[in-house]
Amino acid sequence: MRITIINQFYTPDISPTAHLSASLAEHLAKKGHDVTVVTSWGGYSEDARAQKGATERENGVRVKRIWTPKLGKSSHIRRIIDYACFYAGTYISMLLLKRQDVVISLTTPPLIAWAAIIHKWFKRKTKIILWNMDCYPELPERAGVFKMEGFVSKVLQFLNRGLFKRLDHLVCLDTAMVDLLMSRYKPKKRELPISIIPNWEDADFFPADAKHEPWEGIDRLGLTGKFTVVYLGNMGYGHDFATMLDAAEILKDNDDIRFLFIGGGKRKDPTAQEAERRGLTNVIVHSYVDKSETPNVMAGATCALITLRDDMLGVMSPSKMHANLAMRLPVLYVGPEGCNVDDAIKRFGCGSSIRIGDVEGLVNQIRTLAENKDKLEAARESARRAFDESYNDQSAHARFDEVLEQVSGA
Repeated sequence: MRITIINQFYTPDISPTAHLSASLAEHLAKKGHDVTVVTSWGGYSEDARAQKGATERENGVRVKRIWTPKLGKSSHIRRIIDYACFYAGTYISMLLLKRQDVVISLTTPPLIAWAAIIHKWFKRKTKIILWNMDCYPELPERAGVFKMEGFVSKVLQFLNRGLFKRLDHLVCLDTAMVDLLMSRYKPKKRELPISIIPNWEDADFFPADAKHEPWEGIDRLGLTGKFTVVYLGNMGYGHDFATMLDAAEILKDNDDIRFLFIGGGKRKDPTAQEAERRGLTNVIVHSYVDKSETPNVMAGATCALITLRDDMLGVMSPSKMHANLAMRLPVLYVGPEGCNVDDAIKRFGCGSSIRIGDVEGLVNQIRTLAENKDKLEAARESARRAFDESYNDQSAHARFDEVLEQVSGA
């Protein structure tokens, strides 16, 4: 089949969707499909922007990069200009592309799936799959960026309803996301086929018997031999760090426990500033590291922290869990029940699920793991079992193959 994947980010960019898109694209190419990726020259972070030419072939995948000015995310107007250039270039590319059997569109930037719909208007037999990573306008509404039910939100809802009427299949990350989208955009005249496929990490990148040397920063930052809680990834609007900071304040006199944040996003600097204001020397905030170094970072940690704001349930799904599980890191999840992380903890016993504001509960779980080596080791083994059974690329690719067979009628 001829298959196109649309997403603003693609490797070598560091964003999770860049690597997920590449993982799926390369898998499909290996199966003999003719795979094209439409993506951007720009990057997710200031430090990791793709600099390659307009079109190249990578690992059997044709990668078409749309020019954007790469203005970054320091202001809304800069982001909008980058989005506008990517929208325009993608619409033109999809119009000129020869007929595709299937177009898989992600949700970065919002509503870019309309480029797939435009392709289908002229190539009627094309099937459209929406691979939903984030929900718009729900995400910016709940983050306070858009006015709830304001003009912009209503326009996006209108476009979503038109989009969902034309989809052939919807892929979501968890049941909460399905419930949210279907409550607002379910087509009235037909059933929209839906699959739940959680995100993943490549099994080859995390061999079960691999030995990783700890990241050089572990020693440099004074974390060698410490019980280190690591948060690795985006520190954006959808995450809560107040509960963790309160727990760190209670534990600040315990010289054996540290909190390490590696990433970027709107909440990175405020979190670092608040930790400094409180005098929390047990909290370290560091910028992104290259993806190739993330196993080394996790190899020097003891457990992982994942957070999700209550009002983000169903709107977004944390993507950092899968690498944590692969590296045998028990997960301390602070957020609402019902998301993919909470489901994994309940199913596999690979950590603890704690509600936002339950500072005492978070502190108790950290102390338990720090003081009880047997419980820590049991949680580590459960984490790896969860990865091997449900959150690796082989499992996810097989589920995508089933979706493509269903959509294409093969």
